[in-house]
Amino acid sequence: MEYFVNSSVSLLGVNLKRMTVTLLSSLLCGVAAAEDSQRPIQTETLIQTTSAWDGMPYGGQPQITVLKVTIPPHTVMKWHSHPIPNAGYILAGDLTIEKKDGTKRHFVAGQAITETVDSVHRGLTGSEPAVLIVFYSGVVGKPLFY
Repeated sequence: MEYFVNSSVSLLGVNLKRMTVTLLSSLLCGVAAAEDSQRPIQTETLIQTTSAWDGMPYGGQPQITVLKVTIPPHTVMKWHSHPIPNAGYILAGDLTIEKKDGTKRHFVAGQAITETVDSVHRGLTGSEPAVLIVFYSGVVGKPLFY
């Protein structure tokens, strides 16, 4: 698979390749369509691969996906869940994640989030767009959310 990440690219002073390796073991936020928003959530796949940077395939059929997700202000996402571990880092804005039982947690720019697995939840943004880098550790053919 071709890589679209330059090894010299850094995110907030951290080498993106190194950050990816560090966060692969626990990987955030559903990329679900907004329920009450006129503007769509933008998702940019930064990388999706079954092999390391040197071309060596991972054992089995693991697939690493890194997304840049931009959620418009005042968005209430659809209820969804993730079948695989994922984590994210908020670059800008803020995001409240809530479960159907009413449990909530608020996250702001500069914070990392580890998402729930197989637990229904949704995200809500504030007055600014929320921009996240999200890391998914999955397997080929398995969806990132449902």
